[in-house]
Amino acid sequence: MKIILSDLPVMQKQAWLQHAIAPRPICFASTIDAAGQVNLSPFSFFNLFSSNPPIVIFSPARRGRDNTTKHTLDNVLAVPECVINIVDYAMVQQMSLSSCEFPKGVDEFIKAGFTKEPASMVQPPMVKEAKIKLECRINEVKSLGEQGGAGQLVIAEVLCMHIDDAILNAEGTMIDQTKLALVARLGGDWYCKVDAHNLFKVAKPNTALGIGIDAIPDSIKQSRILTGNHLGQLGNVHELPLIDPAFHDDRLKNIIQYFSINPNEMEQELHQYAAELLQQDKVYEAWQILLSGTV
Repeated sequence: MKIILSDLPVMQKQAWLQHAIAPRPICFASTIDAAGQVNLSPFSFFNLFSSNPPIVIFSPARRGRDNTTKHTLDNVLAVPECVINIVDYAMVQQMSLSSCEFPKGVDEFIKAGFTKEPASMVQPPMVKEAKIKLECRINEVKSLGEQGGAGQLVIAEVLCMHIDDAILNAEGTMIDQTKLALVARLGGDWYCKVDAHNLFKVAKPNTALGIGIDAIPDSIKQSRILTGNHLGQLGNVHELPLIDPAFHDDRLKNIIQYFSINPNEMEQELHQYAAELLQQDKVYEAWQILLSGTV
């Protein structure tokens, strides 16, 4: 299926893009107008764009159906400050309720049942229930257009972070990702929850370069069992491994013993075993298993 976005009405464009570009973190922004009226609203066009200076950007886009602007945008143009409250699973339903288009002057903190907590460096209040709050100064608002659906980029500098001690690691030195059930936005009514059951790690290449999939021996690279993810793990080592004479594995020994008369079956068994090891992030062991089948 091929979609030409210029052929679609704005709401269909938005739907296709929001289903495809996901999950998206949620900026739960509290702002204030010149008269001191507070607004609280979520936006999923949001992310981190710089750490020095610490810059986040969110976009309260012009409404696609009638091209009106949102109270959040009006507020940051009047008072260039905000608090970005990070949404976790414990507050997702209340957050969603706050997205109702209440008339100006209606306090979404009250409507959604959240508690105001004074910020230390900006005027808008924080959401007490949020486990992470970012106090921000608005550096710039950049319009991407005046038509319905056009993004209005709010470029905000993070001045201060508030972190609930309950989500820190044992040393108290960093957020423990397994303790923070972050919520992200998908398309339509869909959200996703990040928790210890669906978290996984990917070894990140740093200064030492991975050898690349192209450097993997063809007999491994052309495996019918190993997936692209498996090959990516194997290609992330810094040099092509050699067989380690000290490596011992009983299952490897059994595979070689029982399947040595049929090389194709033995290779299949070795690759299956290596795939299981890679699922456990045992890259060294997987390489040893695979190399034993290439000699």
